[in-house]
Amino acid sequence: MPDLTTALLALRPAVDAALSETATPTVGDFLHRTLRPVLKLQNELLLLVVADFVREHHIPFQAAGAAERERVVAELVARNVKLRYTIIGIISGMFTPAETAFYRQHRAELNRRLLELASQRVQSQVATVAEHVVSAGAAT
Repeated sequence: MPDLTTALLALRPAVDAALSETATPTVGDFLHRTLRPVLKLQNELLLLVVADFVREHHIPFQAAGAAERERVVAELVARNVKLRYTIIGIISGMFTPAETAFYRQHRAELNRRLLELASQRVQSQVATVAEHVVSAGAAT
């Protein structure tokens, strides 16, 4: 059985990024080597989590236009602690042990960047989030 690091890295999609050649990893390197690929890997789960949150909290989403949906998503990710920690958890749970050690040293900066990227990702796919809200509501 492959070790945890090998298995986690094998799951990640390739993401084009300009990486520095420094011996010491930087927060920017972590952003490109880890956060972006993990966000891409966890994209569907991220959209489902936001859609479930919108539905469970009875946030009017279906009647809103795309711009209003994007604003609602941005505000939710910026202000709702429960949603923020859920997003951080589904992303950081896919870090290797070495990445987790780096993350722990730079937690505040990386959480800020992680949430910013996640918010942008969800905002760019609000139509899919709305579809998930509708389909989850119909299933219950």
